[in-house]
Amino acid sequence: MPQKQQTNIDNLKRGLAFAYRVGDYFENSVSDMIANTHLGVAKLGDNEEPSINTWYRVDIPKGLTGDGSEYYIYIKKGSPRNLLIFLSGGGVAWNSYTAARPSSGGTITAGIPNFYWSNLRPFTQIMNIRSGITEDINPRNKFKNFSQVIITYATGDLHVGNNDYEFKNSEGADDVIHFHGYTNFRSAMEMVKKYFKTPKKLLIAGDSAGAFAVPALAGEIVDDYYPKCEDITVLSDSGQFLYDGWRDTARDIWKAPDELWQAITSDNITVDWYRRLYNKYGDRFRYLYSSSTHDYLLSAYYNDVANKIFASDKDIQAEFYEQLKVMLTQLRQINPEFHFYINNFKNKMVMKSGMKGGTIHTNIRNLNFHLPNAEGVSMEKWLYDALHDRCYDSGMSLVE
Repeated sequence: MPQKQQTNIDNLKRGLAFAYRVGDYFENSVSDMIANTHLGVAKLGDNEEPSINTWYRVDIPKGLTGDGSEYYIYIKKGSPRNLLIFLSGGGVAWNSYTAARPSSGGTITAGIPNFYWSNLRPFTQIMNIRSGITEDINPRNKFKNFSQVIITYATGDLHVGNNDYEFKNSEGADDVIHFHGYTNFRSAMEMVKKYFKTPKKLLIAGDSAGAFAVPALAGEIVDDYYPKCEDITVLSDSGQFLYDGWRDTARDIWKAPDELWQAITSDNITVDWYRRLYNKYGDRFRYLYSSSTHDYLLSAYYNDVANKIFASDKDIQAEFYEQLKVMLTQLRQINPEFHFYINNFKNKMVMKSGMKGGTIHTNIRNLNFHLPNAEGVSMEKWLYDALHDRCYDSGMSLVE
């Protein structure tokens, strides 16, 4: 190998190692700050009554994250009439290769392929609460006084798995990931019902991986926990990832419930699950979907399955854009009253190596939640209006 080429390789390795250390240092620093200051949240005791408008961590004894560590959710008690049940995102693992590559601050910063969060820790708190719709100190947040439940996620299975999956990790050793998302969800909902008994208005929402889970699990939430609630809205924020192996993954790797994997008949798992939901519940729900036009992160996931490259650039983002237009048409065909919020907020995640340009990934737990899109409407206003029977589209000029 020529000396210049070897030098370039060595420099690249050193650069990746430095970026990895920077990312891990940042994650550890943020974790220490959260754990040791008022930014952390208190653990709710077994017989403790939560205070109003205060975030708590609630342990789920039967729960298990992907790496086998403890599982917990977050709750905030507000108005008993209005309840948000939020299914969190956190990546996805669809085969042994992706299962062997969980995320961390280091892998993200260095641009090393990483696909899902495998545990909960202080750092992951910032991805779950106190931003966007979950802000508790912003007096202008229209959802500030909602009771809120965050069904956290660190299992890589879109909240629908029930399997202990054995694989070879990135170092070639035997390992196992606990695809317990569905078990965690059911156990969490039993705890949720204890604190939030009879809401009059129910919003079931999710972002990223949680966006896929909304149509999969909304029916169970209503049938098994809130059957008397009649005012129900479902919202998926950023749930587009085309992959023709979803059915096999859900059935054989995650061991999802039969009715969920059997409903998958195409490469768009979200559309398939919304079709199933609408066929069963019809107009009992309001149906909403949100996305940015050139999602930098979802396009990187698609790039990995299409081209074996976990990175995002303008070409793969352009493919995502065309796929989005098709998906919106498909959802509107399922239900003509499906309503959409589209934005083109620019991706500013400069620390994510290999993720060039594009638009943001998810908006509902983002500061942009309160900002107007290209048509002058914030997601906050659009969603609040929808919950009060004023449903409309916003941002569709961006996809015409």
